[in-house]
Amino acid sequence: MNLPNKLTLFRVIIVPFFVFFMCFSAIPYRFLYATILFGLASLTDMLDGKIARKYNLITDFGKFLDPLADKVLVAAALVCFIELKWTSAWVVFVILTREFLVSGIRLVAASSPKKAVIPANIWGKLKTAVTMVSMAVILVLAVLCEDFGIIGGDFPIQIIRDVLMYLTALLTVISGVIYVYDYREFIDPKK
Repeated sequence: MNLPNKLTLFRVIIVPFFVFFMCFSAIPYRFLYATILFGLASLTDMLDGKIARKYNLITDFGKFLDPLADKVLVAAALVCFIELKWTSAWVVFVILTREFLVSGIRLVAASSPKKAVIPANIWGKLKTAVTMVSMAVILVLAVLCEDFGIIGGDFPIQIIRDVLMYLTALLTVISGVIYVYDYREFIDPKK
């Protein structure tokens, strides 16, 4: 197994530990540990693709596992955010629905006679960047508020969380609509 695939696999392995720290309130500094793990996972996401492209280490396993690892990390964080009442279920529903929709279109395109590979467009990349940054900011706020008590009181933590998650949901919808429109030939019910 090459280095990019090991990094991707490491990202998948991190997720249960991330969820563990997010969900068990008896652990001191749990949000700090969860944030570090989220940061490591995000770093491996950035590194595995760069290394694979630079050294021509792109494999079918990597093409399969990399997007899956991303979705597992994001879905785990979103579910934890609902559990902690940091976001609404409808926001998570919108984000996850888009992920399933785009993944479905990609599967249909890849299995079509054209064997089309649908790359991430600028809207998809922007959506991913905003999602990851929003989640990181929300986690850092938890560290500062819950773990260390540095902020709190009148500080509008929930308003910041809501704005970040609503922005993520908005970009998710925009990128999803663009994907559906651009690749509508693959989901034509007449075919």
